Amino acid sequence: MNPKNVLKFAEENEAEFVSVRFTDLIGAWHHLTFPIGMLSEDSFEDGFGFDASSLRGWAAIHESDMLLVPDPSRFWIDPFTNDTTLCLIANAVDPITKEGYWLDPRSVAQRAESYLKFTGIADTINVGPEAEFFVFDEAHFHVGQNSAGFHVNNDEGHWNSGREGSEMNPNTGYHIRPKEGYVPVAPLDTLIDLRNTISTILGEVGIEVECHHHEVATAGQCEIDFRFSNLLHTADNLMLFKYVVKNAAYGAGKTATFMPKPIYGDNGSGMHCHQSLWKDGTPLFAGDQYAGLSEMAKFYIGGLLKHAPALVGFAAPTTNSYKRLVPGFEAPVNLAYSARNRSAAVRIPMFSSSPKAKRLEFRPPDPSCNPYLTFAALLMAGLDGVQNRIDPGEPLDKDIYDLPPEELSNVPSLPGSLDEALDALENDYDFLLKGDVFTSGLIERWIEYKRENEITPLRLRPHPMEFQMYYDI
Repeated sequence: MNPKNVLKFAEENEAEFVSVRFTDLIGAWHHLTFPIGMLSEDSFEDGFGFDASSLRGWAAIHESDMLLVPDPSRFWIDPFTNDTTLCLIANAVDPITKEGYWLDPRSVAQRAESYLKFTGIADTINVGPEAEFFVFDEAHFHVGQNSAGFHVNNDEGHWNSGREGSEMNPNTGYHIRPKEGYVPVAPLDTLIDLRNTISTILGEVGIEVECHHHEVATAGQCEIDFRFSNLLHTADNLMLFKYVVKNAAYGAGKTATFMPKPIYGDNGSGMHCHQSLWKDGTPLFAGDQYAGLSEMAKFYIGGLLKHAPALVGFAAPTTNSYKRLVPGFEAPVNLAYSARNRSAAVRIPMFSSSPKAKRLEFRPPDPSCNPYLTFAALLMAGLDGVQNRIDPGEPLDKDIYDLPPEELSNVPSLPGSLDEALDALENDYDFLLKGDVFTSGLIERWIEYKRENEITPLRLRPHPMEFQMYYDI
């Protein structure tokens, strides 16, 4: 697509405004809106000026002037605005050098795809994320100096089985027991219509839905799978996917969250990332080795497993992520690979024998991550494995929870906290610097931000559970 196509699309749809979207370092979407008359072919070269100094982790006040340069390959009409609004995704660009801003995540993803082609190993990486989420009827929380707490609720939750009903909201007795929410039909699954609505809207904005269903946890856990694409396009789609899910839920009088572990004692929300390398239209991960893999695929796994402790510094980037990444609940904490074992960090799906379907599934990520940084980091780890022929060892096909302690001790595991993951990233990021895909400055800024703004504040604050355990000592 080119700028002329975008302008023609805007004219055909009688767009009145243009919303220019971009992603900050942490992974949140932002936008500026302009009257449609402000958009021209030159806009795709000259960009739109904006102040980057007020965004999390971004520019200092003395370097705040930035440009948003739209990408003409991705555009749609916003399904949630009253006035017809064209949407574009932009890169943040330094106005002096005209190069991608060094903290712009989307530019990192573009450099990762360019580096892949430069290596000659492949020309395309396809990525397919499975971003789970919760839909609640209500969510409220507060954090003060002398009090703190949260409350989330969905009528599906098993804790509502004993509530008093009313004429407007009767208690019908249909509630999902803990860990029994996987693919039930109505009336247990109350969110079918909402997921249908979300799926329809996603189709309208150019995201092809393949399947949707209720997930394992009680109280509104859902999954909507959409079709894979190349790294950059999939990262763009994931940002749009989260936007659609949140706004469709909001329009239905509900609230959606991609927080990985909002409910204690039940499954959290992950984002398993399917990956495959291709060259000249040929899949490169199919072969005659374990689970139908090629030698290249096994080395790619070796890279993922070797660098996994560092990778989760991007892929599971919140303190809440490590409430999910604990043994049990099919948590992928074990640094092993398997065709069957869902507690392994890397799984090889066996749904199809077609070479085109052969792929790897990296299971530790969750949907709170920045997809541009996460997908780029996964690619760089896999390429490091291929380039250095890193052997992933033998697969782990046994039930890991039945392994004797002496055998289990030989299986390494992921870090147990964000603090540990950032330590691992700090000590292992040279593989990310190849081809100038990441910069040491960006990685250092990421680590610094996470420690100062997330880890330290949580460490300093008393937890409600501590009152239960310690108040009377």
